[in-house]
Amino acid sequence: MTDTPQSILTAHGVHKSFGRTVALRGAALEVQPGECVAITGPSGSGKSTLLHCLAGVLMPDSGVVTFRGTRLDALGVDERTRLRRSSFGLVLQFGQLVPELSALENVALPLMLEGRRRPDAAAAATQWLERLEVAQLAHTRPTAMSGGEAQRVAIARALVTSPDIVFADEPTGALDTVTGELALDVLVKATRETEAALVLVTHDNRVAAAAEREVVLRDGAIEAAGDGGPGEPT
Repeated sequence: MTDTPQSILTAHGVHKSFGRTVALRGAALEVQPGECVAITGPSGSGKSTLLHCLAGVLMPDSGVVTFRGTRLDALGVDERTRLRRSSFGLVLQFGQLVPELSALENVALPLMLEGRRRPDAAAAATQWLERLEVAQLAHTRPTAMSGGEAQRVAIARALVTSPDIVFADEPTGALDTVTGELALDVLVKATRETEAALVLVTHDNRVAAAAEREVVLRDGAIEAAGDGGPGEPT
């Protein structure tokens, strides 16, 4: 099974369970290059599980996820890890920066893991920290950052490899309203400028409204899809 000519990422008939708990029941989704899609739905509907299956963090029990025509389940663990370091960017609710590393080192890390020379990786990381207006934090560790600052650094880390798709799981969930709106604006603007697709998981109507298209997940299956607009209440 391959992607349609227009899609960069597809999921068909995705099922995933954790013991007796069924998280996904035949979920299906297509993502086009450069578009912003919000996945919304009630708490426990399987949103984060779907995102992690799309990003190759989790493997479905059945069903198929493909990226540019390649089935993720046909790739080994190392190949999927490399895919997440190069073609995929991940922004999680709490940033998950490496606490022992500075902001500059956190952002440069994906490039260095791909074999880039330290000076080149640091230069690219500096450019993204400047672009996201947190260059002053270059030598600061995450424990000394505010939530909004850490999230901007996490966004820089997700974008430094020029990914095709950025996956964001509740990217504003740990932030106050004002800081969350600023972080969301930065994320959406940066992905549009780099022409990366953006897949957002959120329960926040304001976050869903920033997307071009919203899909509603309920009881592990896609219930509705349409243009961006108010998200489904939880």
